[in-house]
Amino acid sequence: MNRTDRMHAVSEELRRAGARGRTAQRLADWLEVSPRTIKRDVAALQQAGVPIWATAGPGGGYVLDAAATLPPVNLTPAQAVALAVALAGASEAPFAADGRAALEKVLDVMGPGAREAAQDLGGRVWVRGGDRRRPGPASVVEEALLRRRVVAIRYRDDAGTLSRRRVEPHLLARTGDRWYLVAWCRLREAPRWFRWDRIEAADLTTEAAPERDPGVYGTPPPDAHAVRVPSTP
Repeated sequence: MNRTDRMHAVSEELRRAGARGRTAQRLADWLEVSPRTIKRDVAALQQAGVPIWATAGPGGGYVLDAAATLPPVNLTPAQAVALAVALAGASEAPFAADGRAALEKVLDVMGPGAREAAQDLGGRVWVRGGDRRRPGPASVVEEALLRRRVVAIRYRDDAGTLSRRRVEPHLLARTGDRWYLVAWCRLREAPRWFRWDRIEAADLTTEAAPERDPGVYGTPPPDAHAVRVPSTP
């Protein structure tokens, strides 16, 4: 999640929390960043005129002025539950943190009756959790892909060998039941598939990832397809 999206998510989470507010630590855990990052984001939002107030003392945190509101969103309970099911079944997937923020935003602006119906329906849909979790560096890799930046990773291969590489992210792909970062590896001077859960560390660089012919990464199998966001009619 890049800084702009993260700051928006912070303001929306504070709006959702209402008078209870949120601590920097809770926001940091939710968005998978450090409390220091949250404090910088809040300071930037305050400078931009967002009415966020700090509360002191034990349990203190940040509160968004009640005047900050969102327009209503017309989603059916089934549509809201469909989003929740998709997120629950792919908690380790790329952009999962953004997905959770989006779902909470949707639920918050539904009418009380629709939200209650969604909660009731959601209670009758079960997903058995797996043992896979999002890797710690996931948010950095996502930002590298979003901003088209070279990223330095620490990677452990299937033989347990640890290597450090600078890679140019091309896409994130799911094949079978695992996610991979498909990237141009500067160490090997060739395209490589890096298993998502074997990336142990990642650091975003300031270097733009150059455009490369998609053909160098090979041809996707016939049953593979990109995630398409519907265009506005």
